[in-house]
Amino acid sequence: MSGAPRSRAARSSSAEDTRTKLLTGALATLTEQGIAKTSARSIAAAAGVNQALVFYHFGTVDDLLAAACRHGAEQRLATYRERLDAVRSLGELLAVARELNTSERAGGHVAVLGQLLAGGQTQPRLAAATAAGLRLWTDEIERVLARVLAGTPLAEFVDVSGLAKAASAAFVGLELYEGVDPSGAERALESLDQLAALAAALEGLGPVAQRAVRSRLRRSGNRGRA
Repeated sequence: MSGAPRSRAARSSSAEDTRTKLLTGALATLTEQGIAKTSARSIAAAAGVNQALVFYHFGTVDDLLAAACRHGAEQRLATYRERLDAVRSLGELLAVARELNTSERAGGHVAVLGQLLAGGQTQPRLAAATAAGLRLWTDEIERVLARVLAGTPLAEFVDVSGLAKAASAAFVGLELYEGVDPSGAERALESLDQLAALAAALEGLGPVAQRAVRSRLRRSGNRGRA
């Protein structure tokens, strides 16, 4: 009787290990062979398991790729969460973004993202999965931006949720753009650094100047709505 629970636990552990191997194998296959050559056979070979296990654990290759996309995003986000929790300014957030950009490219994750984005153009399920993976990053960026902008002259005028999505889209674009024009991507990052410096300068203004900035922004917003 006592052996039965241990046997079930062992089977559960073995199944989870196989799932992890398949998730890792799917990401490796996308990186090394591209989405056109990603199949149950190629993923199983990269994972070192039987091809039938792809369908046993995930149902379809698309479902496996969807799970792999989220799995990869969760893993990478976990390694940066402590750094993001410590961010107190837009400049610090950009510094983390630069570091993330370097590590993502070196680890082959930018190549995977490119393949997922390409596949998502024609495969709705894969598009939804890729968007879900990116949403994990967007939600984290939104949380950081809300904290960083709180109490600044910009706080009441910025749509933090929209800004987080714009930042995520810009980061994805820069990652892919860097592959064909590294110097252009670097100039774009430098321009973002300049915007962060401008925001820091606004934060450093005294109360009277900050009220003047808020008043000017309100008038500009009213004219825009008119």
